[in-house]
Amino acid sequence: MKLKYCTKCVMPNTKPDLFFDKAGVCDACHSSELKHIESKGINWETCRKEFEKIISKYRSKNGSYDCVIPVSGGKDSHYQAYMMKVVYKMNPLLVCFEQTKITELGRKNLENIRQFGDLVYFKKNPDVYKKMVVESFKRVGDNEWPNHVGIFTIPVQIAVKFKVPLLIWGENSQLEYGGPATARNNTHLNRRWLEEFGGLLGNRVDDMLGVEGITKEDLNIYRYPDDKDLKRVGVTGLFLGYFFKWDARKQTELMINKYGFNYKKDGPVEGTYTNYENLDEATVGLHDYLKFTKYGFGRATDHACLDIRNGRISREEGLELVKKYDGKYPNYAIKNFVEYSGMTKKEIDKVIDSFTNKSIFKCDKKNNLIRDIAGNLIKNNYDND
Repeated sequence: MKLKYCTKCVMPNTKPDLFFDKAGVCDACHSSELKHIESKGINWETCRKEFEKIISKYRSKNGSYDCVIPVSGGKDSHYQAYMMKVVYKMNPLLVCFEQTKITELGRKNLENIRQFGDLVYFKKNPDVYKKMVVESFKRVGDNEWPNHVGIFTIPVQIAVKFKVPLLIWGENSQLEYGGPATARNNTHLNRRWLEEFGGLLGNRVDDMLGVEGITKEDLNIYRYPDDKDLKRVGVTGLFLGYFFKWDARKQTELMINKYGFNYKKDGPVEGTYTNYENLDEATVGLHDYLKFTKYGFGRATDHACLDIRNGRISREEGLELVKKYDGKYPNYAIKNFVEYSGMTKKEIDKVIDSFTNKSIFKCDKKNNLIRDIAGNLIKNNYDND
């Protein structure tokens, strides 16, 4: 299989829900034009005024919480909290769903983010969660599946229980990375968005019922609140990235220089060339690698595309970064997943191979995957032009 790449960035046509025009330009690049060329689409001043009008309705008059902000402690959640606390002088309640295997940097950043508001750190039942991690890894090729669910359900549940209707999310991933225009132009994150774009991969929460004895009660925290409860409280989840021009690098620099955000100082994060993202989770590199095995691109491609669209590097520079960093076997993440899951490396590799698209990668005459001396998969074709 010969992958076709966007003629402006370095994203292949294997990315789900990404569309290419007749000139070979991907939808994400067109979305970027809407962001950067005001005459073509987005008037950011109008968006800002719209945001300010919306949040004015949610300001507390008695000193209680004005909004709930889902956080991980990462760069984006730091910026979300900063915007609401510092820029808009609101009183946010920060809510973090416990990571699968938190890193030391992750702990430091969770402590650091508390400068912007009170923090609820939700620690789930570790046995139930681990069963779902292992099952989702084997079933849909995503070890972070239950984490994705918890990130999107627990903050909403907290909003309902505390009767704080406004939730502030970060980037609109369809606007940043491409996707259907109906989602790209959506200001809200709701149940429908979660089910369609939240990374559930067709695996529903109730599909975990009975796995290693998991009960209905065990799954309660992973369920989105009932519509009647959402309506009663008036829950609204807004994407900051719809109302403000999202620029992760620029925002991260502000968080580092002025608000003490901790980044990786000894080199890039596994699987990419940046050092400021995916710092809190020790096994997320396996999740990113599985994306590479399924679709032929990984985290370095995501970052290179964003840097190209934001005018920081050329397409040629992006190609070199992708060749150097994308799709390398995630030794650090695998080591941590072995320790966490109890699976052996051999068992883990077998599952990874079962989700590897052999039409993208080189195989021998017996259809066995071929790897280089470092254990990395080799693409059938690396023609990016």
